[in-house]
Order: sequence, then structure tokens, then C-alpha cells
Amino acid sequence: MVSVLADVRHARSVAEQVPDPELPMLTLADLGVLRDVELTADGTVVASLTPTYSGCPAMAEMRADVAARLRDAGYGHVRIRTVLDPPWTSDWITPEGRRKLAANGIAPPGAAPRRAAGPVPLVLTPTRRTVDCPRCGSADTEETSRFAATSCKALWRCLACREPFEYLKEI
Repeated sequence: MVSVLADVRHARSVAEQVPDPELPMLTLADLGVLRDVELTADGTVVASLTPTYSGCPAMAEMRADVAARLRDAGYGHVRIRTVLDPPWTSDWITPEGRRKLAANGIAPPGAAPRRAAGPVPLVLTPTRRTVDCPRCGSADTEETSRFAATSCKALWRCLACREPFEYLKEI
């Protein structure tokens, strides 16, 4: 039993190191896409992945990369499962993943807008979301394009330091 547990831990460690094909500064574990790694009774390693959104074009590459890394680590029988329920959310990005995004000039999702303490006003019109600049930290930013190099990112620019940056959208 101990060797099976050690084997599963090793397989998970290998799978956790696979970089995301669209955000290579993040691993699939940082992004929260790697859901689980199991070892079946017949010795097959089963890695479960959840796409960031339905139809994500990077899923085929993610599956292939995880399978290749596991095979390179000596696991002869590998199966990759796609898990859609519950659906991925940007809340699954780890604190380390958020740090890596910011360090690479991409504003991580989920930063709450700055506002005074107290009750949250009910606003029935579209609200302007603030995204802090990952370079200078200013909240004086604006969206320049809803989509960037991939559909999970948007283009923004900082009005303080004048630098453009990408924002990983919340889902």
C-alpha cells in the first residue's frame, strides 16, 4: 500500500509540473486545471483535467503534454480524463499562480475593486471594473480590447504608466 501511495504522489508531482500551453509561466496545477491524479488497480495512471472554458482549444495539447510527461516518468499506461463538472472557475488559480501572472505582466483575476468600507450599493447598470496595473499597481486602467491573444484574456492599458497589459478574465 505504501508503494502505491508513493507512486500516486510521484505521478501527481510529475503532472503538477506540466506548463499551461497558453500561459507557460503557470503549471496546470497553478491554473487549477489539473483536477486529480489516480492509480487504478491495473496500474494505469488517470489524470483528470478541467478546461478553463467549454471548447478550450488548448485542451488537446494539455492532455498530450500530461500524458507525455507521465510516460517519460516511467508510467506505461496513462489515461487523461476531461472533467466538466463542476466547471472550472478562476477561483481555482492558486495564490502562487496569481503571483506568477502578476510577475509576468498579466493582471490576475479576482482583485476586488477599491471602495469605501460599508454596505455594497445595488447598481442595476453595467459597472466599470477596475483592474490594477501589474507593472505599477495603479487602478487607473482601461480595457482596450475584450479579447487578447487567447479568448481567456483581455487587453488593458494603464493610464498612469501608459503600459499595456493582459488581464486573465474571471470565470
